[in-house]
Amino acid sequence: MKVRITLVRSPLGRKPNQRKTVEALGLKRIRHSVVQELNGPIQGMIDTVSHLVRVEEEK
Repeated sequence: MKVRITLVRSPLGRKPNQRKTVEALGLKRIRHSVVQELNGPIQGMIDTVSHLVRVEEEK
């Protein structure tokens, strides 16, 4: 299953691991979206920065 991950809050001022996680997901700026295949590592990254991103199922 593919999901669309959108950055909705800035990672500035967050812990370094959260900033690196946003970068690892491929998100560059607010309202930037990427489509990723949902698997274990991606789900873990989403859980780490869930307060910064919006996740929607890709159709």
